[in-house]
Amino acid sequence: MPIVEGATYRPPFGLGEGHLQTIFPALFRRVALVTPERERIETPDGDFLDLDWSRGSRGGRLVVISHGLEGDSRNACVQGMAAAFKRAGWDVLAWNLRGCSGETNRLLRSYHSGATDDLATVLEHVPPQYTQIALVGFSLGGNITLKYLGDAGTAVSPRISAAVTFSVPCDLASSALALETAANRIYMAHFFGSMRQKVRVKMSMFPDAVSDKGLDAMRTFREFDGAYTAPMNGFASADDYWQRASSRSVLHRIAVPTLLVSAANDPFLPEQCLPKEEAQASNAFYFENPRSGGHVGFVSFNATNEYWSETRAVAFVEAV
Repeated sequence: MPIVEGATYRPPFGLGEGHLQTIFPALFRRVALVTPERERIETPDGDFLDLDWSRGSRGGRLVVISHGLEGDSRNACVQGMAAAFKRAGWDVLAWNLRGCSGETNRLLRSYHSGATDDLATVLEHVPPQYTQIALVGFSLGGNITLKYLGDAGTAVSPRISAAVTFSVPCDLASSALALETAANRIYMAHFFGSMRQKVRVKMSMFPDAVSDKGLDAMRTFREFDGAYTAPMNGFASADDYWQRASSRSVLHRIAVPTLLVSAANDPFLPEQCLPKEEAQASNAFYFENPRSGGHVGFVSFNATNEYWSETRAVAFVEAV
């Protein structure tokens, strides 16, 4: 029954509220670049992925980090996690989802919550010298990580030893609905700012397939995913995309030790995204539900600038 009881996270004084935890790192956290070595690899369908590396530990251990919606490999949460694993003696690979590295991808398709084929391409590229691979994913990248592991089940590569994910919308439909509330408008405005730009770039590349008609009036993921994410990535509708890409339906198949940490005060995640029953029934999937932490927050103040989530991730993968 791997529900982790007695979560140890305690927020700093005055930063316990969910929105504060969510916004504070985005506005104020600064982390030095830990993964400066960029490598471009080709995908089987003729596109490319940009990977950022930190190597040199010589220990045969590698952590692969997946970022969240409209993020990239150089976000503070990714680099903070990279720094924590580097201090623990791991090499780091932080990869950019399609179109997120600063250069638009070649094909019509985009990144999305179910893009497990791209994670598979990254893992297949990892050199054989790495005999122990840990996966870490944030939010959308966490859903990709969990979906990849659930789809693979017991056939997952023996090199993958553990995984840790944070603030995962593992039920995409309920999370999309939660983000439509008035309290979350600030986040939607942020996401839509960059998403609209990416649509218009794709429209310039594929004018017969992409139109920006009605784009400026869109305010919800149902509208955006129905008009763009679904048709550009082979789904019939927003509902079809959410159902097929959500990781919750395959959590019971995960076969390597995997931890999902989601805060009880995460403004993006309703009860449907807190998979307690799956954890209770599993021998490999662990769920931890701290009272505070917001969405990819878990702010901590200390001499190393290491957040609680980073300490927790390293501790979990090294313990298992």
